[in-house]
Amino acid sequence: MIFISLGKWKQAPTKDMRPQMDKFTQEMEKLAKQGIKIQTYWTLGRYDGVAIIEAPTEKDAMKLLLTWAPVLELETLTAIPRDEAIELL
Repeated sequence: MIFISLGKWKQAPTKDMRPQMDKFTQEMEKLAKQGIKIQTYWTLGRYDGVAIIEAPTEKDAMKLLLTWAPVLELETLTAIPRDEAIELL
């Protein structure tokens, strides 16, 4: 399953948050070993960041997203590849 997560910082990021960011990186690496693929981008505009998550189930994606809850407000969408969506028509 594919999930697109849009995030906004709860507070402006600072250098003091670096240890917490490193902890998130370690958690993402650990989950990657469990088959959960993650691509993250910091963005300009309405949202501060976007994550594209590929996980076997919603519960697996939620494990990752809950680690970000202290610093990000998230809106997460379930995505279906275009070819699969067309097959549903």
